[in-house]
Amino acid sequence: MKRFAAALILTAFLSVPLFAASRVLVAPYSGIITPVASEFMRGAMARAEEGGYDALVIELDTPGGLMESMRDIIKGIFASKVPVIVYVSPEGGRAASAGVFITMAAHVAAMAPGTNIGAAHPVSIGSPGGLKPPMGEKKEKAGQDTIMEEKVVNDAAAYLKSIAQKRGRNEEWAYAAVTRSTSIPAGEALTLGVVDLIAADRTALFAAIDGRKIAGFTSLLRVKGASVDFYEMTRRQRWLATISDPNVAMILMSLGAGGLFIELYNPGLILPGVVGAVCLLLAFYAFQTLSASYAGVLLIAVGMIFFLLEIKVTSYGMLALGGIAAMLLGVLMLFQQSLGGLGVSWSVIVSTIGGLLVVTFGVSALVMRAYGRRVVTGEEGLLGQTGEALERLDPDGTVRVAGELWKARCVGDPVDAGTPVVVVSVDAMTLTVRGRRP
Repeated sequence: MKRFAAALILTAFLSVPLFAASRVLVAPYSGIITPVASEFMRGAMARAEEGGYDALVIELDTPGGLMESMRDIIKGIFASKVPVIVYVSPEGGRAASAGVFITMAAHVAAMAPGTNIGAAHPVSIGSPGGLKPPMGEKKEKAGQDTIMEEKVVNDAAAYLKSIAQKRGRNEEWAYAAVTRSTSIPAGEALTLGVVDLIAADRTALFAAIDGRKIAGFTSLLRVKGASVDFYEMTRRQRWLATISDPNVAMILMSLGAGGLFIELYNPGLILPGVVGAVCLLLAFYAFQTLSASYAGVLLIAVGMIFFLLEIKVTSYGMLALGGIAAMLLGVLMLFQQSLGGLGVSWSVIVSTIGGLLVVTFGVSALVMRAYGRRVVTGEEGLLGQTGEALERLDPDGTVRVAGELWKARCVGDPVDAGTPVVVVSVDAMTLTVRGRRP
């Protein structure tokens, strides 16, 4: 009996690991691939390894982003000691441009119904080729730009093809996704071998990949019925992700410029100047995070300086036009070496420049009105003022002007007491007046 009990306890003890629930870490990410995205996903990989999770699921929905951030994420996936599953979701989501690279680099690539993947052609928004060179250099410049673009495309195509080769996925389609911007829906991606499976939800995903042998890992993937923990962005990361949006950065820059304009026009308000300075600093930080072109940022800054000078210098609108041109060129040159998803929308560009124009011409109108306003203080303010003779002016006497008593000297005919007078000139503390005609 004792032997039987001991055997039963031993069997129960040995069987505990067999029934221990597996654990999966889920890291949802939706947005542009930026350094913040790289920090978040690399952090999720580190957390999965430290926490002893059986797998990491990155639920991805992205229009693309920066190449350097994308490569950093892929390096993390390749070095991960925990299987990384990239699940393109929710329905209606996408893995475009940089998202294609990240999805195909995963140990398991899955998509939700109604999603799409593709269009991984490198985009050089507003590259120097967008500026028209002098006529003599036009052909040579165009040829140089074409060669540079081919180098970037070939590099990206070779990189994605090597990723597909490493994971045993469709190399031909990977090459076409970069060179021809091919984009396909989830069903076609499964048929072509771009992804491994389609799953309607997370539960279906776990059931489909359970028991799968992952290259580079000794044990089978056991995630069916696994307990799920979520890895969310920190407040800092959410805040940085918000201001790192190109459109938000552009709006911040315009708000900063507007605040500084108002403060410089009316020094001492303080609040517009403080808000403007903070917004400008946040905008410059966002542009730096997004690896924006320094030439683009400087052109935008020059454009804003032109708007400011329009208030101080009479240029009949020429400085404002120069500011518009500089800002447009700056916006077009902002982002280079990206894989889609980065860029300032035309609606934001138009509204931003329009807002700055409104502020500039509004402040200019106030300045012109102030210059044209009649002086109401000092000696000049007394000229033309109407007063009353308190005694007979023949020619000297006393008058009341603007509620004050003044020594006065009359020009022309003598003026009787109580007669209205008009100030003609001011000499120290003596007014020269004449009788006011009825």
